[in-house]
Amino acid sequence: MPTALYEPINVYKPIASGIGIVDGPIEHLVIAGVILPLPFTTRMTVVLLSNGELLLHSPIRFDRALADELRGLGKIRHLVSPNQFHYAHIAEWARAFPDAITWASPGVRRRACARRANVMFVRDLGDKPPEEWEPDLDQTLFPGGYFKEFLFFHRASSTLIVTDAIINIELQKMPEPWRTATKISRMHAPRGGLFFGMRLPWLLHRRKAAAVRATLRQWNPQRLLLSHGKCFESGADEAVRRLFGG
Repeated sequence: MPTALYEPINVYKPIASGIGIVDGPIEHLVIAGVILPLPFTTRMTVVLLSNGELLLHSPIRFDRALADELRGLGKIRHLVSPNQFHYAHIAEWARAFPDAITWASPGVRRRACARRANVMFVRDLGDKPPEEWEPDLDQTLFPGGYFKEFLFFHRASSTLIVTDAIINIELQKMPEPWRTATKISRMHAPRGGLFFGMRLPWLLHRRKAAAVRATLRQWNPQRLLLSHGKCFESGADEAVRRLFGG
């Protein structure tokens, strides 16, 4: 059984005013240039900023029809790599939209260079949101060690945007043996799980983890958008407390 997609793919799906998602095609894990038979679904989040610009969080594979649809929503201006593993398609979107700003997460420049990826990052994400999206989004760095990533919060819709920190795979969408592996890892629906590679660093970086917990409590998200698996359309505050502690 092949991995099931979140149909329709390459189509903008509004979630709330100013924010939506686009489900993409299946990708496979690549390690040291070797494509592994581990399939996973892809998803990017699209935020319409109050200045009329679009922010693409973790851009999926470029699709011309999708790009034309998004162009009708606003100016594609920000291409964001939230962690060093979600950057592969930024170059494709940057070629189509040369005026867009490419944003680097910690370690992504080094990783892209090592893999000879043809992508140039213009600016770096920081502890505080830049002025371009400060009116609309907050952000904080999740201390996942090698797997650290930026979490984003869309204030108007009380939506937390997560990449790999939380994974909520629907088991019926996965083929074996990956279905069993996902079940063992406890990263599956309906409760989701902290990405296994982040669990130990999260425990070890206690001070940073406590600061992130405090930030998340202050945000009090009601919706949780994920890059992999089923999103939490409600009850995000409870899910965040359960998975991150506090």
